Amino acid sequence: MVEPPRILAFAGSAREGSFNKKLVRVAADSAGRAGAEVTVIDLKDYPLPLFDQDFEKQHGLPEPAKALKVLFREHHALLIASPEYNSSVTPLMKNTLDWISRVESADEPPLSAFKGKLALLLSASPGALGGLRGLVHLRAILQNIGVIVLPGQRAVPAAHEAFDDNGQIKNEKLRQAVEFLGEELTRITQRML
Repeated sequence: MVEPPRILAFAGSAREGSFNKKLVRVAADSAGRAGAEVTVIDLKDYPLPLFDQDFEKQHGLPEPAKALKVLFREHHALLIASPEYNSSVTPLMKNTLDWISRVESADEPPLSAFKGKLALLLSASPGALGGLRGLVHLRAILQNIGVIVLPGQRAVPAAHEAFDDNGQIKNEKLRQAVEFLGEELTRITQRML
């Protein structure tokens, strides 16, 4: 029996009511319906200090970073919805990736939590570009640490108007496009197993 693809889904925002948390949930639900085992996490539940090698030398890898590394290793793919902050990635996203990238022991291969993972990138923003510029930087970061980022992505503009009270995308064409990407991540990940 073929194992189902395991997808770790999260937003690069800690804000309550985050548009990106809503967006990642829409895509994650679609990936699940397509046959994936999807784990949705909130990075707010994994508080990390600002990455600092002096802190790391004195205290080691923080427990939330260790827990995230385990989650990353246990999943085949990543589904990420991240807003754009000043044309780049959020501090939360960058800090999380920096901590997870750290090697804990001499026998741990560098970037072991990332190598060979597939990723789908999404973004939602009140602005006209929907966070697209932030995805450019996030794509570059992930590719440089060994993640295979799918070429398809979606940025949702005017996000403050895009979702209904249940967190669903109001525009049917946009919702279908996001759901298709969630399904596509499942299909491609399944082929890679």
